[in-house]
Amino acid sequence: MSFELNRAETEGALSSDTDADGVDIVTFGCRLNAYESEVIRRRAAQDGLADAVVFNTCAVTNEAVRQARQAIRKARRERPDAKLIVTGCAAQIDPAAFAGMAEVDLVLGNAEKSQAGAYAASPEKGRVRVNDIMSVRETAGHLIDGLKDRARAYVEVQNGCDHRCTFCIIPYGRGNSRSAAAGEVVEQVRRLTAQGYREVVLTGVDITSWGADLPGRPTLGQLVARILKLVPELPRLRLSSIDAAEIDPDLLRCLAEEPRLMPYLHLSLQAGDDMILKRMKRRHSRGDALKLVAEVRAVRPDVAFGADLIAGFPTETEEMFANTLALVEEAQLAFLHVFPFSPRPGTPAARMPQLPKTVVKDRAARLRAAGEVGLARHLARQAGRTLSALVERPGVARAEDFTEIAFEGEGLPGEIRPLVMTGHDGKRLVARASVPAWKRA
Repeated sequence: MSFELNRAETEGALSSDTDADGVDIVTFGCRLNAYESEVIRRRAAQDGLADAVVFNTCAVTNEAVRQARQAIRKARRERPDAKLIVTGCAAQIDPAAFAGMAEVDLVLGNAEKSQAGAYAASPEKGRVRVNDIMSVRETAGHLIDGLKDRARAYVEVQNGCDHRCTFCIIPYGRGNSRSAAAGEVVEQVRRLTAQGYREVVLTGVDITSWGADLPGRPTLGQLVARILKLVPELPRLRLSSIDAAEIDPDLLRCLAEEPRLMPYLHLSLQAGDDMILKRMKRRHSRGDALKLVAEVRAVRPDVAFGADLIAGFPTETEEMFANTLALVEEAQLAFLHVFPFSPRPGTPAARMPQLPKTVVKDRAARLRAAGEVGLARHLARQAGRTLSALVERPGVARAEDFTEIAFEGEGLPGEIRPLVMTGHDGKRLVARASVPAWKRA
């Protein structure tokens, strides 16, 4: 499984927005959840929901679940008369736990949260509406044509996961892998581009498995090639997190030949030691990861890599951890999402011999320190360069390789403009906006 926990925002709310009708959507976890919160927002408006708070939860760690429960209690204190609705992966996996909270009015499963009428007053349907997620076969019935985030748009091309990594509970919250049809994806990308979006991100739980359940078993690389061919007006196409075990030749060819496919890959690596990878039930080895990085760099030298890494997995020795630590430099990883191991009830890893929490915490800190060194190394290479950047908000942009840039000068969210790199602060590049040609004249 390699869903995008982009920028490691699994603890605390990723976003919280209140609409004019008093409906507050609080999003936890991955970027797929952020996309689906926009679906929730629109569905709730269609259903006439008002004066309510909807919590779109994450279950990837125990801390993520605790944060959601804490936010629910806080919301009830601050909005005693509002309707509190809980949905998302944590609600899907353990609906009884949320139904048992006196603050909660309604619990919706992951499939139910996007259905018509889900947020309409329906006492006869009960307070808990969570069905078997493994029975869900469709994923694209809720494609949307725009988001509040005007900088970039997200398209859910896939949901669920067929793999059963020993540490992961998410398949039980998302169900088995299912793909959106290629034609539907292309049409949505075309509509979003027509609305002015300059960058589209393909997202899902395990996007490199896209197509395995479709006729002819097309690959993610073929989908990318089709989008770029049929939507030539789209300037930038980006991928969310990918599984190193599943990158296909067509995707590698797109990276080599298509400059509109952004040169950033966030890899779901999890560890850099073969024994730990085996105990995690991952499908790649340390050597596979290094080979992939080398192959991509050979065809796309400007690529940057990020990775998810778990610190303190059960049975991990200091020598095993050293292999993961060394991988950061060997693979020249620039962006790390480090997760201290969190045993999730119901997973095989939770039954394995656990490491002391102090050891887990120490190893996570050491991994993050290595990540800071890797990021600084990456940033230093950009000094003096002029990079094409997508403005996210005033003064903040993203380079094609997803490096964050703080800049002075003009720029509207969603605009792509050249920026001259003048240095970095250890976490992001610092730049000034180049003067447009018409102004120089």
